[in-house]
Amino acid sequence: MNTQLIMDYLSELSRNNNREWYHANKNDYKKATIEFEQLIQALIQEIGKFDSSILHNNPKDLTFKIVRDTRFSRDKSPYSPAFRAHISSKGKLPVPVGYYLMVKPGNQSFLGGGLFADMFKDATTMIREYIVQNGGEWERIIHEPEFERYFTVQGTVLKNVPAGYEKEHPQAEYLKYKSWYLEYPLKDEEFDDPETFPVKAAEIFRIMKPFNDYLNKALADFQMPAR
Repeated sequence: MNTQLIMDYLSELSRNNNREWYHANKNDYKKATIEFEQLIQALIQEIGKFDSSILHNNPKDLTFKIVRDTRFSRDKSPYSPAFRAHISSKGKLPVPVGYYLMVKPGNQSFLGGGLFADMFKDATTMIREYIVQNGGEWERIIHEPEFERYFTVQGTVLKNVPAGYEKEHPQAEYLKYKSWYLEYPLKDEEFDDPETFPVKAAEIFRIMKPFNDYLNKALADFQMPAR
């Protein structure tokens, strides 16, 4: 596994974010993609030591395209100079929540978990209702010292507690959220050793697992909207 090849390709793509360069260097993209898939396979094996539900995944099915949808964006760069993957019991779908990796040179890489997508209103409602009924468990998870050492809960947040929920509820601040996720930033040099990175990354994911488990219990009956 050559993580330097991944970083080098993405750095070059960032400097040459145009279709001409991309197609002229398509073989380099393919090589970098193979290395990234090998990295994801190594991660799957390490995560599988504490979460066997993800072991069946094929890395090819967990990655996202680098081609950007620029229709509604001011940034018309055709490609996203990052490799991304989401590892869960049902692949890369946003629900159930799982373990997210983004590799982006310039110290912009991170490990993530939780629900990033706030466009699924049913999912937001399910999690709010679960927090209302299971606030004590929520507090224990997010205030576990090891958890607090690495994470703070992030997400899209409303200004006020949404209608239908008590403003004085003990977890009122978290009921304002539309999404609940975690991010652990990674520096470029953390990819220098391809043997140790999956082990270190999996340890971060292990610490985040109770948070993911909590959200997945809330989302047990969630159905992805039909396209």
